[in-house]
Amino acid sequence: MSLPHAILTALLERPSSGLELARRFDRSIGYFWSATHQQIYRELGRLERSGCIRALASERPARGRKKEYEVLPPGRAELTGWVSGREDPKPVRDPLLLRMRAAAVVGTDGLPDELRRHLALHERQLADYADIEARDFSGAPGTAAGTTTGPTAETTPEKPPERTEAPTEADRLRHLVLRAGMDLERLWVDWLTEALRETSAAPAGPDGV
Repeated sequence: MSLPHAILTALLERPSSGLELARRFDRSIGYFWSATHQQIYRELGRLERSGCIRALASERPARGRKKEYEVLPPGRAELTGWVSGREDPKPVRDPLLLRMRAAAVVGTDGLPDELRRHLALHERQLADYADIEARDFSGAPGTAAGTTTGPTAETTPEKPPERTEAPTEADRLRHLVLRAGMDLERLWVDWLTEALRETSAAPAGPDGV
């Protein structure tokens, strides 16, 4: 059920067309809840049919016009109820961890190269998040200034976010989302670094053969 709630969240932040919403996902919510453009368009249709959103009226001719959507009271109520509800953590299902377990019985030949590739990807993502934090937040962890980007909101490269004198509750919550992403990337960087040390020290064949 999380995709419709992600869409409701984005539309409450700013009414958008389907295309604009898909682009916003690519550079914000998509960092932690990815969806294809087709999935987003399909979910917009469901939300509109259920009365959670509606297309805004436009004075432009219908031909070639991009429908912009806004959230209706039932949509806001649905999102509010979901935020206050209960949901258990999802079990981890990561192919790399399974491959590591398989390597214990068939050997680690070729695995270090893949570990190094994953390490580089996580280091790059962590650096991107750090750039976002440096650009959009200031002060000690947990304090924010200005509107956020990356996993939290959207800012065009041509127009940096305007700073505010004091962080709002929305700023602090968005910063928490960003910090969660950074902490996860640090965890992977640390684990992959240790995994590379272990696999480099171990023989390549199964059971030391």
